[in-house]
Amino acid sequence: IQGALLYLKHDFNLEGKETFEGLIVSIALLGAFLSTVFAGPLADWVGRKSVLKTSAILYCLGSTIMSWSPNVYVLIMGRLVSGAAIGFASAISPLYISESSPTDIRGTLLTFPQMFGSIGMFLAYSLAFGLSLTSQPNWRIMLGVTLVPSLMYLFLCTWYIPESPRWLVSKGRMLEAKKVLQRLRKQEDVQGLSLSLS
Repeated sequence: IQGALLYLKHDFNLEGKETFEGLIVSIALLGAFLSTVFAGPLADWVGRKSVLKTSAILYCLGSTIMSWSPNVYVLIMGRLVSGAAIGFASAISPLYISESSPTDIRGTLLTFPQMFGSIGMFLAYSLAFGLSLTSQPNWRIMLGVTLVPSLMYLFLCTWYIPESPRWLVSKGRMLEAKKVLQRLRKQEDVQGLSLSLS
């Protein structure tokens, strides 16, 4: 948003309106805070995969709203939605990884959300900088391009990643948990692993 803010200020007549500028930047934190509060109970109720899929949908929705925004109020709403997506993903992805990964590589895998988050921020700043060097920098492209990784995330959450085996066991769905473990571990005999989850 920092790179886009330089250019959208002119379109929305925000020159000298620091309150709106601050709100555009900070409202995502409010969305993240609110979704984080509800992420744990929601993940216990509907499952880890469902909450991750919800965050992916919110990412797609937020990026679409931001790039389309006809006024500053809609932009702020898009930022709020994107913030909610961030909160759900940042709260549940480490939980999902810890419940689904083998113990011998769990620590390594748990560093991935933070690492990829940092890489993502670097790429976002780099992209904004690159677009700012064009003859007509477009803030809508800067914000709308986030739809591409959002759709990839939604695809993975919908058709690739399974539900957390530990959550399935907690709901008494032992057969499903066994099938997920067999897929994740690539082995047929997961009886000991199934018992360790209960």
